[in-house]
Amino acid sequence: MVVEVASQIAADGLVAMSDPKLLIGIDGGGSKTLAVLAGLDGRVLGRGTAGSSNLQSVGIAAVGTALDDAITAAFRAAGLAPVLPAALCVGLAGVDRPEDRALIRGWAARTLPGTPVAVVSDARLVLAAGTPDGWGAALICGTGSIAYAEDPGGRAARAGGWGHVLGDEGSGYAVGQAALRAVLRAFDGRGPRTALTQAILEQLGLSAPSELVGRVYREGLGPAGIAALAPLVEVAAARGDEIAGEIVREAGGDLALAVKAVVRSLELPEPAPCALAGSLIVHGAVVRAAFIAAAAGIGIQLDPVTPVAEPAQGALRLARELLLREDVR
Repeated sequence: MVVEVASQIAADGLVAMSDPKLLIGIDGGGSKTLAVLAGLDGRVLGRGTAGSSNLQSVGIAAVGTALDDAITAAFRAAGLAPVLPAALCVGLAGVDRPEDRALIRGWAARTLPGTPVAVVSDARLVLAAGTPDGWGAALICGTGSIAYAEDPGGRAARAGGWGHVLGDEGSGYAVGQAALRAVLRAFDGRGPRTALTQAILEQLGLSAPSELVGRVYREGLGPAGIAALAPLVEVAAARGDEIAGEIVREAGGDLALAVKAVVRSLELPEPAPCALAGSLIVHGAVVRAAFIAAAAGIGIQLDPVTPVAEPAQGALRLARELLLREDVR
């Protein structure tokens, strides 16, 4: 842990326990945690990854371990001994409530004593990384989905993000589930044939649609496994498969409705900047085009629309802004 190394430095008689030239930005979610170590100029020195840090899924103990491991790995990748940074921003899934953020601040106080820390949602990172002035709309579409927005005055709104049982419309999970249902409808004769049948069977190593029951229920394919089928829908739609195209258009429409909700809730000036994150919409050109077309179709003006490949860059931006505020005091 960073604090252990810092304590060792102090024990060796050195006065400096921190490095005023270093920032740490962390992006944590359900699948992994990424810590990025950078200089004050934003130049990345090292990246480190660890396991899940979704507070609601794994709990504070596991979150703390993931954060510790990711930070240590980032210093190791940079070839530096871990020390206290000048500022830290932690952006995590599942920290929407004040009591959630308080738990993360408790971890920071124990692990990085005296370090200025900002604790925000993962959606806030996307906004910071992908909008010119830090306000506008952010849309995350990976395994799950959520829309978030801030106005120039700092007021915030969110829509979606309720998980695969209660929501996550337009997400990778929703697209993958729709594909599985389309395959079984075709198998039954209740729906048209689709190229998704062969694509999904090949990816899962199955020989017939009837085998999907065992894979999904007995073997527990799970939300992440179902979401992993979404890129197959993207490919099939790009090749002209009608059913895949319908699934993508429906996803685009659902995502557009979520963004409309937050943009109109805050009465954002339009065209509003919009940052996109999550593998399905960042890497899926067809899904992204469907979302943009659907947004325009319901009267939402978005510009620029910026894919964000690494939301942790937003954490670095927020850490730098936090440090500047601390310097002003």
